[in-house]
Amino acid sequence: MDASAQQDDATPLSPGTPVSVRLVKAAREKVRYPADVLADDGVRVTVRADWAAPGVRDFGFVRFEPGDVFTETYWRDRWYAVKEVRAADGAVKGWYCDVTRPAVVGGAGITVEDLDLDLWLSGDGRDVLRLDEDEFAASGLAERDPAAAGQALRALDELEALARGGGFAALLG
Repeated sequence: MDASAQQDDATPLSPGTPVSVRLVKAAREKVRYPADVLADDGVRVTVRADWAAPGVRDFGFVRFEPGDVFTETYWRDRWYAVKEVRAADGAVKGWYCDVTRPAVVGGAGITVEDLDLDLWLSGDGRDVLRLDEDEFAASGLAERDPAAAGQALRALDELEALARGGGFAALLG
């Protein structure tokens, strides 16, 4: 079942509640991992999760590795998620942003549909990278669902403007 087919529950999740975060792509589960709720105001939910994949994933501009901690913020009404990434020693590596359909929150889980576009802001604020635009173009979303494709591109532009305008403190604060 994809994110759009699930029932969203605007009832806030309680801090400390364990949840399962599920990322789907092209109606198939891409990844699922455990997280703990930090806050939920009924629109925005923030969770903390350890790096869920085995081993290291080196993107060239950042390495995600065992011991990394992700503080992830999802919105029920926005087309993206923002994930602050910290190393095991607490140093901020940066922010990885997924362009997604709005999060579906219900039961013990959060589900988001990945729309291929991503953005990276380095921990020092110097590097802002738009990622996977080629995958987005190849996905066919613009032909299948032009309205969603437009929302996705606007979301990426908004994230880039925030990143270049001083980061995500106001958005996440």
